Amino acid sequence: MLQAAIASLHAEQPTDWPQLVALYTRLAALTGSAVVELNRAVAVAEVDGPDAGLAMLGALALDGYRYLPATRADLLRRLGRDAEARAAYQQALELTTDEVERRFLERRLADLA
Repeated sequence: MLQAAIASLHAEQPTDWPQLVALYTRLAALTGSAVVELNRAVAVAEVDGPDAGLAMLGALALDGYRYLPATRADLLRRLGRDAEARAAYQQALELTTDEVERRFLERRLADLA
C-alpha cells in the first residue's frame, strides 16, 4: 500500500515531495531498508535542499550499490562541489553495467569538466 502510494506520487506533476518524505519515512521504519533510506534522502533533498539529503547518505550501508554514488554525485553537483561530484560520478560509472546509465553518467561528468 505504501509503495503504491509512493509510485502514484512519483507519477504526479508537480511532485509532492513533502508527502513523499512522509511516506518514505514510514516505509523505512517498516522495512529497515537502506535502499528506501536512499530514496528518502532524495526526497529530503528536494524538500530541505541537497545538503540535507547528502547528510543522510553517509550512514547508508550500500557499498557497491551504484545508485548511492550516483545520488551523492548529483547532490554534490547541485551544491557546486564539482571535484567531489566528478569523483562520485566516476565511482558510479565503475559500478554500472547498464549502457543507458553509463551514457547518462558520462554526460554528467563531461558537463563538470
